[in-house]
Amino acid sequence: MLKVKCLTASVLSVLCISLTHANDFKVLNQISKQPTQLQTGEYKGNYYVPSTLNTITWGYLPNRDAKPVLTVPSGSVVTFDTVSHEGLLEDQGRNAEKFFQSKGVKSNEILEDAKTITQSNLKHDFHKDGPHIVTGPVAIEGAQPGDILKVEVLKVEPRVPYGVISSRHGKGALVGEFPKKAKQENASAEHPERYGNVSIFTPIEKNAKGEYEGVLKTESGKSIRFPLYPFMGIMGVAANTSEPVHSVPPAMYGGNIDINELGAGSTAYYPVQVKGALFYTGDSHFAQGDGEVALTALEASARATLKFTLLKAGKDKIPGKELKQPLAENAEFWITPGLDEDLDEAMKKSTREAIRFLNQEYGIDEATAYAYLSAATDFEVSQVVDKTKGIHAKIRKADFKEFESK
Repeated sequence: MLKVKCLTASVLSVLCISLTHANDFKVLNQISKQPTQLQTGEYKGNYYVPSTLNTITWGYLPNRDAKPVLTVPSGSVVTFDTVSHEGLLEDQGRNAEKFFQSKGVKSNEILEDAKTITQSNLKHDFHKDGPHIVTGPVAIEGAQPGDILKVEVLKVEPRVPYGVISSRHGKGALVGEFPKKAKQENASAEHPERYGNVSIFTPIEKNAKGEYEGVLKTESGKSIRFPLYPFMGIMGVAANTSEPVHSVPPAMYGGNIDINELGAGSTAYYPVQVKGALFYTGDSHFAQGDGEVALTALEASARATLKFTLLKAGKDKIPGKELKQPLAENAEFWITPGLDEDLDEAMKKSTREAIRFLNQEYGIDEATAYAYLSAATDFEVSQVVDKTKGIHAKIRKADFKEFESK
């Protein structure tokens, strides 16, 4: 599968370069303190959005009333410097510098934007609000409801050489079984140990091939080493509501969809809900297994470079002709998500959308599409930890060579 081969596949060659720095990892600090179009440097010509107290929300996604931090034309490339919530939350002390220094991280390898967020008076309720730090939104000129926002993932680069994997009481696939540490009364940022949650600091280190990989140290002194495939857990457009939109459950506008296929080289499509689309991103992962069973994956701050193209309804070619929910693709697969609190229903929704897509994209009758999916398509569990669970079909593009236009 593409994601397993991500450090060697040609489609992700840019990513491979970004993950093979020298031992002295180059921390990716903010390029600018304000959203802007960059005039010099490696990202010259790109628009840029940092994570500052003026460009983020904590625990909620932008809704239709959100004010864009930047407006760009269709065809623009935008680089986002995002900040992971892990290491910043109340059960970790809400003090990024103290938390990461306790893990042996040097002060100059702790992001200033992370320090600023935890040192601020930005309100965040650990029990009520979502955990995620969400950057944006960015408005796309001319975007209207009914249009489709095409988002090409050009790069997802680690900003720091470490991340955190957490499990928390009442969350994850094994609620009531993990964590095994007992909860105590009066837990707070001042007494984070009382939450009884588990956060495992996970550095990334070079292997013999010069590629970075995640390193989980065990009690025996031996380490588990696993490949990285950075992607953005949260990408989406604003929901058409004035109500607060919690950052945890994904929905038809995208959000916390946590599909680990959406790294560099992938493309996602979102049905625009409000004027300007109001795109946002966050919840960057260095690696995630299908299911994300413990609650979080290897969560860590990343720099995401994305290209936005507006597809106008009735004018531009839209995969599957029309979309009422997100669709994705990479070099090998079309990806149709199914989302529901019930995993069985999520499976049904992914299957129905896959049938609809094959019918509309290739003109295949529904019975044949259903048969093909049963014989040749893998359905993977995206995640089971975000209240709304996800399953996605991976429709192999190579199987449809005869349908390509001559």
